[in-house]
Amino acid sequence: MKVCIYGAGAIGGWIGVKLAQAGCEVGVVARGATLQALRSHGLRLQQGSETLSAPVRATASPAELGVQDLVVVAVKAPAMADVAKNIGPLLGPDTMVLTAMNGVPWWFFQGFGGAHAGRRLEAVDPDGAIAEAIPARHIIGCVVHASCSLREPGWVQHHMGQKLIIGEPSGEKTPRVQHLAALLEKAGFEAVLSEQIQKDAWYKLWGNMTVNPVSAMTGATTDRIMDDELVRGFISAVMLEAREIGARVGIPIAQQPEDRHQVTRKLGAFKTSMLQDVEAGKPVEIDALVTVVREMGRMTGVPTPFTDALLGLSRLHARVHGLY
Repeated sequence: MKVCIYGAGAIGGWIGVKLAQAGCEVGVVARGATLQALRSHGLRLQQGSETLSAPVRATASPAELGVQDLVVVAVKAPAMADVAKNIGPLLGPDTMVLTAMNGVPWWFFQGFGGAHAGRRLEAVDPDGAIAEAIPARHIIGCVVHASCSLREPGWVQHHMGQKLIIGEPSGEKTPRVQHLAALLEKAGFEAVLSEQIQKDAWYKLWGNMTVNPVSAMTGATTDRIMDDELVRGFISAVMLEAREIGARVGIPIAQQPEDRHQVTRKLGAFKTSMLQDVEAGKPVEIDALVTVVREMGRMTGVPTPFTDALLGLSRLHARVHGLY
């Protein structure tokens, strides 16, 4: 099976090494130091004391790789516009595009019934260019429950978790998504087939949309955020707004914010991905985590004063630091 990893950061690199070990022919679209590292050493994955290495075909030009069976898009949301401009040569009639990304994806309402079916979310696809470049028929959603970081370009450190929740935007158990789940299991992932991948994405967002930007603004690890009762109370207020929005679009969450806080506490002194991006001087994905929730609040008639405050502060912080 021909697989292209588009975005060989921590999560993309982790997936790429394991798929290569499962017998896939893996190519990677990369630039700069990552491209040089992949050409010199291949993709590397550190799991405990074991270092796994996979030879990959690395290039800055998707056209050199040609049509793929599977493209794993594992970039941060701000990079998607650039991906959309260049992904075309990788896509044939039957290519699957697995979006292993945080936040609300641009295809969220594709295949999703109800009043907002087919709606474009301007926060994540302002001019529709992403949806045009990657037609909905190619999409398979993916929600990652794992923690990885980069030791250096092309060399991933796996910390915990092996779960990939995947699903067609329509929720159908198609032959292709069942085949993909079997491949991921063979590669060593815990692959879960979702009946409604949008709900899984929304549930992950329910925790990420608050703790990520708060950590980015304050520099605090998750334990310190959870230990401050005023900050925790503010986060809970944002989560209640998002929960009401989800309920109105057909993705209800039965839990209370405090239930989710208990999950976050188990991470210990955890440094969020957005805080890591701020420290590395990389653009932060505020739009896919927060701006889009505000947009969905307007769509559904849910007031979002706490979400608005979080968005305004985190966006201003990112602008001051040249990251938005």
